[in-house]
This record gives sequence, C-alpha cells and structure tokens, in this order.
Amino acid sequence: MELFDLLLIFTAALLAGALNAIAGGGSFFSFPALLVAGVPPIVANATNALALWPGTLASIGAYRRELRGQQRDIWLFSGLSLLGGLLGAILLLYTDERRFTALIPYLLLFATLVFTFSPQITRLAQRMVGEGNGQRWLVIAIYIAIAIYGGFFGAGLGILTLAALALLGHDNIHRMNALKTLQAALVNGIAVATFVATGLIAWLPALIMTIGAIAGGYGGAAIARRIDARRVRIAVVVISIGLTVWFFVRSA
Repeated sequence: MELFDLLLIFTAALLAGALNAIAGGGSFFSFPALLVAGVPPIVANATNALALWPGTLASIGAYRRELRGQQRDIWLFSGLSLLGGLLGAILLLYTDERRFTALIPYLLLFATLVFTFSPQITRLAQRMVGEGNGQRWLVIAIYIAIAIYGGFFGAGLGILTLAALALLGHDNIHRMNALKTLQAALVNGIAVATFVATGLIAWLPALIMTIGAIAGGYGGAAIARRIDARRVRIAVVVISIGLTVWFFVRSA
C-alpha cells in the first residue's frame, strides 16, 4: 500500500473511533476507506471488524456498574450473540466476492436507514412491548437474525440490538447501552476470531487502523461531554447518504 492509502485508512479509523465514542456510525468511514485504498471488499469487511473491535471491548469496562443485576439477560443474549456472530462470519466466508461487492450499496443503505431512524426504531419497539413467552421467543428469533447480520457486516448492529432490548421491555438507556456494548463485543469478537483463523485479515491495514481507532476512541470519549452529539449524528447521516449514493452509482 502507498503512503497515501496508509494515511487515508489511519485517518478514517481515527475518525471512526471518535464517532463511535460520541454518536456511533464509525464504520461508514472506516469500511469505505479500506475499499478506496484497494483492499478487496470481503477482506476489507473483515479487517474493519478487527480494527474497530478493541474499542468496543474497551467500552465494556466503563459499563461494569450498569451490567450488574442483568445476569439473566447477559447469559441469554451472550449465547445468541456468539451463535449469530459465528453464523454471520461463516456466511461471509461462503459469499462470492462479486456477490458481496454487489451487496455493498444495499448493506450501506440498510445501515444508513437504521442509523438515521434509530430513535424512531427504538420508540416503535417500545410501543410493541407485550407480555408472555410468545413475545420473548419472538425477540430471541429477531435477535439471532440481528447477530447474524452483525457477524456478516455489522454497521448498525448496536441500534438494532437496542430495539430488540426495547421489545423485551427494557427502558433504562444506560443499562441497555451496557448490554448492547457487551453483545456487540461478543458478536464482533467471534466473527473476528473466525476471520483471523481463516486468513481473511489484511494485517498491515488492520494494525494501522486499530491504532487509529483506539486513539480516536480515547479522544472521542474525552470530548463527548463537550460536543452536541445531535450535530455529529446529522453530519454522519449526510455523509453516509452520500457514500451510499456513490456506491450505488459506482456499481451501476
């Protein structure tokens, strides 16, 4: 890779780490940057998952207090996360490169819609809350699909997880964020382990992006209290829409 490509992916990872700490949506920058740098799409997806995973893992420590008392849901969702993440990663391994390339604009569109309308998605899920085992089994089925998606691509995973938790009747956003972060770490972790074991990682870009993402995450957490997250979300939405349109035009 040329120096420009290395600087591009480092900067994108730095921004992604900061955005994930402030408002989410970091993959909208880091994944396309790898593609622009010439990394093949499936390898880029796997490498991006590895590069951003340490930031998610580090966030768990900050939620230790909120995770207390959630042992039942932790055990339930953790098993589903590992199963779904593994299935999603295997699905990616068996996806043809040309087919995955054709899917990229639609995956970005889906992630953009989820990110843009995340408040409405969560509120809709809360209004749909019901009682009984039927509701719980429905949520379990929905979450397995979410975890499979997370292992396969991943952008928007956290928002979809929050919606699933809302369907179960969770309403404490801090406890929900804690459980969501833990599950994202498990989904991505099992997927990353699968990608590493099967040789799907571009290691030089992964190392550079991991450093950038950790630095960005640390800096983003430091300024999160001083910046209006709503404005950051608007900027991410605008840029993600532009990137999605660009990928559709590129694939036409």
